[in-house]
Amino acid sequence: MGFIGIAILLGIVEGLTEFLPVSSTGHLIIAGHLLGFRGERSETFEIFIQLGAILAVVVLERRRFLDLLRFGRPGGFSGARGCALLMTTTLPALVAGALVHDWIKDNLFGPATVAWALALGGVALLLVEQFRPATGIPDVDSLGYRQALVIGLFQCLALWPGVSRSGATIVGGLLCRLDRRTAAHYSFLAAVPVMAAATLYDLMKSWSHLGSQDIAPFAVGFVVAFLSAWAAMGWFVALLGRHTLRPFAWYRIAIAPAVYFLVK
Repeated sequence: MGFIGIAILLGIVEGLTEFLPVSSTGHLIIAGHLLGFRGERSETFEIFIQLGAILAVVVLERRRFLDLLRFGRPGGFSGARGCALLMTTTLPALVAGALVHDWIKDNLFGPATVAWALALGGVALLLVEQFRPATGIPDVDSLGYRQALVIGLFQCLALWPGVSRSGATIVGGLLCRLDRRTAAHYSFLAAVPVMAAATLYDLMKSWSHLGSQDIAPFAVGFVVAFLSAWAAMGWFVALLGRHTLRPFAWYRIAIAPAVYFLVK
């Protein structure tokens, strides 16, 4: 299969899994292994297509992001207060990432560590569904600084590949008494600054591995990731209006052995 075909398949995998609590990293590891797509160029490609998924959030949630620029609006998730809430959620992961980024790259990107993260994350989803406190925060505008900080601390767990940034922030939100749809909604918003910072940092370090022949497949992967992420987010929020997170938990537990034994 040519690079364009691989770009399409991996773009779909990235877009469909980035904002679901199933770990895009784990799925990209499996897909890359099955496609025989590995090495420095593959790692740079997987980083780059994340920008397509990030752009999907910005476009889908454009009203929320525009509200952050309206500093005359009091309260809610807008203006200075909204920016401060988002920064409160973002800073812990940025600080932790800056401190341990290289160590994580060297020690936590193996199939065993990712498989364990998938399985333990699945168990965490089951536990939070069973024991989470009663819902008390019905929408993003009702979010406070304490909740924003707790969600930010949970987001740090996603530095372990396989945990799932979406899964970690949604679990943090549920424990802070957000309902499922609000937790997912805020998880989307919180993804943009931290993912953009991490992705751009990694790209700056790895861009030298690319040549002009990579422009077309990278562009295709970007567009496919954008479109599939857009579709996945809408489907996910609608699903959470009717169902729990348990199917995602069991799915994570089921694919963990595949990551461990298939990729080793």
